[in-house]
Amino acid sequence: MLTRMQNDPGIIHAYTIDGGGEGKSLQGNDVSKAIKDDALSWVHLDVNDTGSREWLEQELTYLDNIIIDALLAGETRPRILEFEDGVLLILRGVNLNENAQAEDMISVRLWIDQHRIISTQRRPLKATKDIQERLIAGKGPKNSGDFIAMLSTRLFERMEPVFSELDERLDDVEERVMEDPDAKERQEITSIRKQTIMFRRYIAPQRDVIAHLRTSEQPWLDQRHKRRLQESLDQVVRYIEDLDTIRERAQIVKDELTNALADRMNKNMYVLSVIAAIFLPLGFFTGLMGINIGGMPGVDNANAFWIFSGMLVVVVTLQTLLFKKLKWF
Repeated sequence: MLTRMQNDPGIIHAYTIDGGGEGKSLQGNDVSKAIKDDALSWVHLDVNDTGSREWLEQELTYLDNIIIDALLAGETRPRILEFEDGVLLILRGVNLNENAQAEDMISVRLWIDQHRIISTQRRPLKATKDIQERLIAGKGPKNSGDFIAMLSTRLFERMEPVFSELDERLDDVEERVMEDPDAKERQEITSIRKQTIMFRRYIAPQRDVIAHLRTSEQPWLDQRHKRRLQESLDQVVRYIEDLDTIRERAQIVKDELTNALADRMNKNMYVLSVIAAIFLPLGFFTGLMGINIGGMPGVDNANAFWIFSGMLVVVVTLQTLLFKKLKWF
């Protein structure tokens, strides 16, 4: 559940950042005053609240409508749009909320310039909560560059356990397929591939966003911030490579499962074919000897049944020897 500030429609929380990593919580009119000052302030809004648009349009009149629409959009993809005095940035993080699917990634939209940070979200995101807790503890970002570097770091750090778990799930499936192939494993393999595709859909564009940001000429991004962004870029590139590997491995495991099930089916059909081939002449002889017409040999011989059974045994023996010689089994 999102908790909002009282008497501030749409605002989840707001802070001034003093340059030392500590944030002071803002309420009411103090929020409006802070975003107009030169001191850095951060306002975090809930897109689901209709008051968010009204607040943005009233308090941030200098923002282009394109920026406001992007901050409040229903559906977004990771992207970056630079302006003369700031950056519109949209990123995504894994969904770690209770009873949620991690691949249903949560977007965070930001307008960042030298003096203010405006962020919006539809659902709670752990990375922004981490920054809020750091500000309260006095260990938060000191400026706008620190904020975006810290946010990207927290977003990507929280992805690693999710991808590690996905890789371990694939390892388990692969082991089961090798030991005892079962058609039920197809559902798990399909689930892993689907999750991998959804993760990559949103993480791949973030590589381009971070790469663009790392080369940005914004005055609030110095070389220290860009080095930290480079670390985030290296991390997200590794994640993309890992996701590609997982997807390819999942396809290989699926192919192995299909081949193993096909081999099992072929083996069963082969056994049935051999059995049918063995009993085919027996069926012919018993059918022939079972016709009810005159002149059938052995009708008056008390040992005829046993003689005939012995002949059938000989036929089966000869067939078996012939099949082995032909290497049919």
